[in-house]
Amino acid sequence: MDDIYGIIPVSKFKECKTRLSPFLSEEERENLLKVMLKDVTDTLRKYTDKIIIISADEDVLNYAKSLNLSVLKENDNSNLNKALKQAMEYCKGKTKKVIIMPSDIPLIGKTNLKMVIDSSKQLDFIIIPSKGGGTNTIIMKPLAIRTKFGDFSYKEHINAADRKNLNPQVHDSLFMALDVNTTEDLGEIMVHGENTETRRYLKELKINVESVHGSERLKVTRRS
Repeated sequence: MDDIYGIIPVSKFKECKTRLSPFLSEEERENLLKVMLKDVTDTLRKYTDKIIIISADEDVLNYAKSLNLSVLKENDNSNLNKALKQAMEYCKGKTKKVIIMPSDIPLIGKTNLKMVIDSSKQLDFIIIPSKGGGTNTIIMKPLAIRTKFGDFSYKEHINAADRKNLNPQVHDSLFMALDVNTTEDLGEIMVHGENTETRRYLKELKINVESVHGSERLKVTRRS
């Protein structure tokens, strides 16, 4: 039995990151998701035995295959939590643990992921929160809990792990808490994301960032 598999659910490329419209075109948003997925999987593959991309989108699955990743076609009439259950059912009996994370945390390589994964060999449940009360990573045995991704999922997952006596351990990471949804998030990538595919792509798009002292910390613009 392998030690750990990565599970990454990915939504349709064509419908992704609508909060970044009209700052980025549909094609630019699709390409952004691709480079972020590459950053995430390039880091994750160093520490896992297999990475599984689960999606209902054939474009996503074909792109994942081009990156030499394993793929699962999401069942019909599914949603995020059902898709993760499907992926964990596939993993059960093949691996001791799974690490579940989104495709849009391109600063993952800036954190000590090896330390977190090594810790999971002695711990039943590790969770990394996202900004705003969400969850960006869970490491656990397949199907140890039923995932509850959605609004304020961090507390939901902690409570679910407590009910199963899994003694949930929190790993707080600035870089892994940053999932990209807003223009200010793009600015954070420009500030912190040196040597990532995502930052290189944003530079191609002529994204510019300035530090400000108003209601937002960063002013993000595009040079003409």
